[in-house]
Amino acid sequence: MQLTVREVSRCLKVPESTVTNWVRQRGLPAQYIAGQYRFNRVELLEWATANQVAVSLEVFQQQENTAEPIPSLAEALAEGGIVSQLPSVNKEEALRALVQFLPLPDSLDRELLLQLFLAREALASTALGGGIAIPHVRNPIVLQVARPMVTLAFLAKPVDFGALDGKPVQVLFSIISPTTRSHLQLLSRLSFVLRDEKFRSMLLRQAPREELLQEVCRVEAGLSVPPGGGGGDAAA
Repeated sequence: MQLTVREVSRCLKVPESTVTNWVRQRGLPAQYIAGQYRFNRVELLEWATANQVAVSLEVFQQQENTAEPIPSLAEALAEGGIVSQLPSVNKEEALRALVQFLPLPDSLDRELLLQLFLAREALASTALGGGIAIPHVRNPIVLQVARPMVTLAFLAKPVDFGALDGKPVQVLFSIISPTTRSHLQLLSRLSFVLRDEKFRSMLLRQAPREELLQEVCRVEAGLSVPPGGGGGDAAA
């Protein structure tokens, strides 16, 4: 289900006129259907993260699978793993190395997943700016995995991802989830955590695993919505 201008206005805590202005002037992704703008939830979160815009979590609390337990971002990151010195001659090789590292079932076609990543990059870069990217397919990666996971990869060499700020990417995040709901919840929490300057600086200096997990826990504690819980705001 796509969002309306009114729902995005509530989500970003700005007037509806500001939402439409951002579509025209700041590249807020939207489709114009039957005289009205419609917004994809994932693209909205990506745009807000890249543009340092605070997001209310309320609009991302979906009704389906409300009993589904969703881990904290720190738990999902511990599940997905952190890898350093990921081979990165160029964007394609960096994504290929990331796909190979992901802790996925043996039955999954990793080459197909890589091609989906590359197809998405061909449409628009997943770089957020500041040396960070969140590679993904056009829609959330929903796979037959036991638990949602977030993988963090530090590239051996920064590579050009076509970021709007022109900076090469050296940090990749990947979210793999069993449901769309868990993907959106984790993406919204990652969006919140990436607005923290201290955490971003730790990423860029490639702080040790335990320090990163502790910092994620600290920042995530500022969220008023517990994992899998009810409505609230991502802005402090």
